[in-house]
Amino acid sequence: MHWVACVAAIAKDEDQEAFALLFRYFAPRVKGFLIKSGANESLAEECMQDVMATLWRKAHLYDPSRASVATWIFTIARNRKIDLLRRQARPEPEDLPWGPEHEPDQADVMALQQETERLAEAIRQLPEKQRNLIERAYFGDLTHSEIAAETGLPLGTIKSRIRLALERLRHAMS
Repeated sequence: MHWVACVAAIAKDEDQEAFALLFRYFAPRVKGFLIKSGANESLAEECMQDVMATLWRKAHLYDPSRASVATWIFTIARNRKIDLLRRQARPEPEDLPWGPEHEPDQADVMALQQETERLAEAIRQLPEKQRNLIERAYFGDLTHSEIAAETGLPLGTIKSRIRLALERLRHAMS
């Protein structure tokens, strides 16, 4: 079953079989992505469970015209990890400083949002074959060899397409 169809089945019919397929495929990849991005084992496990629960609850919000299923899931994972790290880093009330807190500079917040939007648009503009491989490599956290095994493409083709895609992204972001 195609991932978009799985998400649609969850959204429409609360299809447990479709969710099980998504869970078996994405849960270990999300956990691996979180560990590789600096989360410890327990944080990665907690976060992965939360991501998959969010997928179940919010499948109706997925829009295939905006992102692939993998991109959507890994974006949820990244945001969830940030939320959990912030929650863990909160001081106890007696440790809080007195007075107003300094808010982040609005210009920095806006610049980061704009850069994120530019990158998402640049990824959307990639040819489908390149975009698919970039998503598998960077959002799916797969090695080039794993992608070759999944797609049946030669390893050299995968490396060439990823290199070309990264060059296009660098050019779009400069």
